[in-house]
Amino acid sequence: MSQGFQAGIDLGQIDQESFGRLVEPYRRELQVHCYRMMGTLQDAEDMAQETFLKAWRGRGTYRGTASLRAWLYKIATHACLDALRKRPGRYVPLTWDEASTLDEPIPASVMEPVWLEPYPDGWLIESESNPETRLAAREHIVLAFIAALHLLPPRQRAVLLFREVLEWPASEVAALLEISVGAVKSMLHRARATLASRGEAGFGDMGHSLDEAGQNLLDRYVQAWEAADVDGLVRLLHEDATFSMPPIPAWYQGRETIRGLTAKTVFGGEARGRWKLLPTRANGQIAFGLYRAEGPGRYCAYGIQVVTMRGRLLADIVTFRVPGLVGKFGLPEGISS
Repeated sequence: MSQGFQAGIDLGQIDQESFGRLVEPYRRELQVHCYRMMGTLQDAEDMAQETFLKAWRGRGTYRGTASLRAWLYKIATHACLDALRKRPGRYVPLTWDEASTLDEPIPASVMEPVWLEPYPDGWLIESESNPETRLAAREHIVLAFIAALHLLPPRQRAVLLFREVLEWPASEVAALLEISVGAVKSMLHRARATLASRGEAGFGDMGHSLDEAGQNLLDRYVQAWEAADVDGLVRLLHEDATFSMPPIPAWYQGRETIRGLTAKTVFGGEARGRWKLLPTRANGQIAFGLYRAEGPGRYCAYGIQVVTMRGRLLADIVTFRVPGLVGKFGLPEGISS
C-alpha cells in the first residue's frame, strides 16, 4: 500500500501545539510498530515518545515529498534499530531453549532483560472500519508471531513488518532503510524462511469473538485454576499443549507433563483458593490478570497470563510473572475475595 504524498505542509512554520495535533493521530500505530520491533511495553512507549521528539526537533527537514505517516515511520524505525544495537534479543521460553522434562529441576529465573512482554488490546488501534484490515492487524500482534519475529535480525524484522504487515512497496522500504530493492527482497526471503521454519502458518484462534462453547471452555479454565483442579485443567488442553511462566526459562509440553508440573508447583499443597483470575485481552488473544492469595481474602497481582485456543481446546498457556504488568492492562494491583 503506497504511502502517497502530502505536499503543502511546512512543519518548520508551525508551533509545538499545532505540531502535536498533527502527529498525535499516529501515536497508537507507531507504538504498536515499536512494540513489534522492540518486544516490550516500556520500550514501545519510549521509542514512540522518542519518535515524536525527534520529529519535532527535525521538523524543518520535512519537505512534504512523502506522507507525514511515512516520515514518522522512518524516524521510529531508525530509532528502534539504533536502540536494538545495544540490547539483547527478546524471547518467550518456547524460543529460548528446548522443552524441559519433569526429570529436570526447575531452573532459576532469568532476570536479565531478555523476555518479551504481552501487549494490551486496549492499546491497539480500533478505528479501522474494514473488518479484514482489523483482522490482519490482530494476526500480526499475536504472541506466537511476535516471538517468531524476534528470532530475526532487527533489519530483517523491519523489512518483514513493512512488506508483510504494513504492505509498503519494496521501493519505499528500500528508501526508508537506505538499502537497495534487491537487498529488501533478499531480507524478506530470509525472514519468511525463518518464520516458516517456526511453523508460523497459523496462530490458533485469537478469540476475538467467542461463541457459547468457547466461553464455556474459558469458564471451566478459570474454575480449574481457582479450585486448583489439575484434572479439570488437563481436560481442557490439546495433547501437545505447552505451558511456561517466564522469567523461568523452562517450558513444558504435553498433557501429562503439564499435569505433573502443575500438581507440584502452582497447584501444589493446599492450593484451592490460591489463585484468582480477572479476564482481559493481550495480543489480540484471551488473557487474564493472575492474582495469588497473600492473606485471608486478599489477593495480590502475580502477572498476566495469555492463553491460545486452537479449536475447542487450549494450545498454549504462558504466564508472564511480572506483577507490574497488570496496571498496563487497566487491572488493579490487588483484589479481595
